Formats: sequence, structure tokens, C-alpha cells
Amino acid sequence: MTQSLAGLTTMRVGGPPRRLLTATTEAELVEAVREVDEAGEPLLVVGGGSNLLVADDGFPGTVVLVRTAGVEVPDESACGGVTVTVAAGENWDDVVARAVEEGWSGIEALSGIPGATGATPVQNVGAYGQEVAQTIARVRVWDRAEGRVRTMFPTDLEFSYRHSLLKGSMLGAGAATPRYVVLTVTFSLRPTELSQPVGYAALAAGLGVELGARVPLADARDAVLEQRRNRGMVLDPADHDTWSCGSFFTNPILTHEQMAAVRERAAERLGPDGPTPPEFPAGDEDHVKTSAAWLIDKAGFTKGYATRDGRPAGLSTKHTLALTNRGTARAEDVLAVAREVRDGVEEAFGVRLVNEPVLVGLEL
Repeated sequence: MTQSLAGLTTMRVGGPPRRLLTATTEAELVEAVREVDEAGEPLLVVGGGSNLLVADDGFPGTVVLVRTAGVEVPDESACGGVTVTVAAGENWDDVVARAVEEGWSGIEALSGIPGATGATPVQNVGAYGQEVAQTIARVRVWDRAEGRVRTMFPTDLEFSYRHSLLKGSMLGAGAATPRYVVLTVTFSLRPTELSQPVGYAALAAGLGVELGARVPLADARDAVLEQRRNRGMVLDPADHDTWSCGSFFTNPILTHEQMAAVRERAAERLGPDGPTPPEFPAGDEDHVKTSAAWLIDKAGFTKGYATRDGRPAGLSTKHTLALTNRGTARAEDVLAVAREVRDGVEEAFGVRLVNEPVLVGLEL
């Protein structure tokens, strides 16, 4: 019997695929994808499985499991930076750990994020003031539409908050199958023993420094890992709070008018002297970012929230943004919690939250 996808995802839900192929080299990866496409079968590419929520019925096609390996440093210069090319199947946190050990700065705040390196440019992975768009030099992909290997640069990739051209270019309406299958990711890092300027208030507080300070790379990594553990965001088989996809909802990007309406709703709900929703820069002067976690909490969904019908899924006891499998949850249990939270936030504040993980055979 084909392995269940529950065993290949960090949420630990999902039925079996019709067929499972494992690619350990780039040639095997390209050949596997070509074979599936030539047969006209549905395709799902899985790396670390940290951003997937798969239907209980499984996947009615072929899953290609990416297990390619290799980290190359073809060019190193104290002036021009360090160029590091990483195979898509490499464990992301292992790459970050090596960068810290080697004195390569630029991705240290992305420590502890589960998953494979090939997924990082797809959703422009980010945390604690850094995102991979800041350091990616190029991405080599297999373009399924054109049947060839392509090299894509940051201007091609159209990076934005938790999004990229790679994520947006799915084949078929509502499909979880990308047009571009990542083969390698090349990063441009800085040769320095110090981190990039600390850009996240809680991280700065944990380090005992001011925002914008630079600290030894190892200290930055340790502080990030501590922050993530406190939020249940470092994988631990014994801790059901970590049986999740990480943050289930993205932080809303709103116009200033929409943000004003949220503040008004908050004042009505929490009182004129009550807490106000956080606001952060959104990358352009016409929009502002607010906190999904704050909206969820103030809508009444606090840490550890569980549905009234006793489903074995709920919010993490450590972080309201994480929807967790409490041991025996099915995909529909997770979706039931997600729908309740999404609809409750919309009713309370007029903001409709958007899921961050890719839903396979499911609709929120």
C-alpha cells in the first residue's frame, strides 16, 4: 500500500496518493515530473510537507517526493559575498545552521523553519524581519509548460509578502500543482560573523539589544530558535502544538480605509480605551499590514481554543496562528477549526483571513 501523506507532512493528516515516486537527484526529479505529465496524471510535488494540508481521501495522482541533496559554494569573495547553491531537497534548517557555522549572514533569522529549501522561494519564506527574497540570487526550475530548465532571477520571481510567481503559477483552477518545479536555489550571503540588523522587536528584546543592532550569528540563531520554541514552531514529535503547518493564516494587507474600519470595529468591540490592532509597513504607501494573531485572539479564539463538538484539532496552546493536530485529527477536523476562526474574525472585524498552507483536495 502506498504510504499515507500524513507521514510526509508536519500536520500529520492526509490519505495515500495513488502512486509515490522518490527523486534523489535532479535528473530523477525532472524525469519523474516529465513522466507524470506525459501520462496526463495529477501531480503533487512534496518536499518537507510543512506547508500542505491534504484531504483525508489522499491524492488521486502521483506524488513526487523531492529528496535531492547538495550544497555548493562555487564562488566566495570577502568583497562580493558568498554564493551558495542548494538542492531543492535539502532540509532548510540544516542550510541555515551551516550558514551560521560558516559565517554567512542573511538567513539566520529563518532558523527553525521546517521544510525543504526548494519551498522557500515559492512562498517567500520569512520570519523575524528577514525573508528569502532578500538573499535569493536565482532559482533554477523545471518549467512544465515549456518542458525545459529555466533560470529565474528576483525580477522574474515577483516576490511579495508570502508570495511569488512560483506560488501564483499553478496549473489548473485551484490546483496544488505548480507550473515550475524548483531544482536549486542560489543565495547571495554576506561573509561576516555578525547577523544582519535585528528587525523584530521580540527578538531584540530576547537578545537584550536595540532594534537594528547586529549580534553574533550563533546568538541570533539561538534567540530565533528560542522564540520559535516558545510559540510551538520548532518540530517536536512529543508536542502536539508542533503538529501543524506553522502559521495557518497570513497577516492581512489592508488599505488605509480598511484599516480605519478595523480600528473602528475594535473600539466598538473592546472599548474606546481598549487595545488597538497593530499596524506594520506593507511595502507600499497605499497599504498597511496588521496582525492575524491579534485579530484571532480579540475575536475570542484564544490559545488552546477547541471547537465545541470536541474535534481533535484546535489552536496551539502557545500561538493563536497555528492550527494543530492534537493526535488523531483528520483534515476535515483542521478545516472545521480554520473555518470557525476565519468566519469569527470576519464577523468581528470585517477582515477575511487567507490560509497560508496549500490545500490539496480541500477548500476552506
